[in-house]
Amino acid sequence: MAETSDQESKTEEPTEKKIRDALEQGRIPVSREASIFASMAALMVIQAFLIGQGVQQLVPTLKALLDDPDGFRLRTAADAKDLLSVVGLEALRFLLPPVLILAVFGLAASLLQNAPRLALERIQPDFSRISPAQGWSRIFGTQGLVEFAKSIFKLVSVSLVVGFVLRSSEARAFEAMYTDPVALPEMILTIAMRIVSAICIATIVLVAIDLAWARFHWRRELRMTRQELKDEHKQAEGDPLIKARLRSLARDRSRQRMIAAASRASLVIANPTHFAVALRYQRDENPAPMVLAKGMDAIALKIRAVAEENRIPVIENKALARALYEAVQVDQLIPPEFFRPVAEIIYFLQSQKAPRSEKVQ
Repeated sequence: MAETSDQESKTEEPTEKKIRDALEQGRIPVSREASIFASMAALMVIQAFLIGQGVQQLVPTLKALLDDPDGFRLRTAADAKDLLSVVGLEALRFLLPPVLILAVFGLAASLLQNAPRLALERIQPDFSRISPAQGWSRIFGTQGLVEFAKSIFKLVSVSLVVGFVLRSSEARAFEAMYTDPVALPEMILTIAMRIVSAICIATIVLVAIDLAWARFHWRRELRMTRQELKDEHKQAEGDPLIKARLRSLARDRSRQRMIAAASRASLVIANPTHFAVALRYQRDENPAPMVLAKGMDAIALKIRAVAEENRIPVIENKALARALYEAVQVDQLIPPEFFRPVAEIIYFLQSQKAPRSEKVQ
């Protein structure tokens, strides 16, 4: 009941990130029936193209071994080794092509379903596999019922196909009792090929259904709840509270650096407490005055306090201070339209040599 309730709460389709994470973890849709079908198809190819030729190559060796067993010396270990080498090479020559074809068809069935991936998590121990509760849910859950239905379908279809093929070959089986024994292997191979071919044809429908079910069940298992969508969105975009906190910290650090830079200013233009702009002008540094710091209200008062501590002139000019605050950013030179009023203030300060604040009307 808990599993059903949890699955019902997952109403949202999986996101691209959820699908990508599942693929990286090795959770991919796989149809077992496709692998079985590939094995049967490989067996059909082996019967059609390899068995006959392989038997013809193997028969002379077996015939020589069975017809004249005394012709092989077995007096020493070297003689036994030579005999086993001959038999082993012939057996390897007979078995290697079928094994390779089975392997190729098996790999093709897997690669055509999913691209190859290295998922180390799949080989790690999973104790839920030996849990009785988990095993019970797998056996009697939706997936277990589907596997049971597929097994019933395969049993019934294969039984009917084999019975039909054997029924149609009944006459040939009776005729075999009166035919040359040399023809029996070919007759058995023909019947076996008919059986395997019929089974492949009968299971094509099952393979198509199983492929579709594997994809559907995989995406169904990856469905997400609304809360999971929200959490993933927060992880992708960043928690708004954390982002706001980081922005606040960045602003605080920027203000601290700016206020610290105000101690190097040549003059501060204020309005008188709402705005403050700290300027630095040295002929050998920049062609025009540069804004080292600016601020409103509390920051403006802080800039004025730093200026007074460092004996930097503070000029009160309401219009100029407000205009500079709105037009110029920190660490930028003042625009040309401010050259004249700022130059007049600098000239006034140099002519008066006032160490503290002066007021310009």
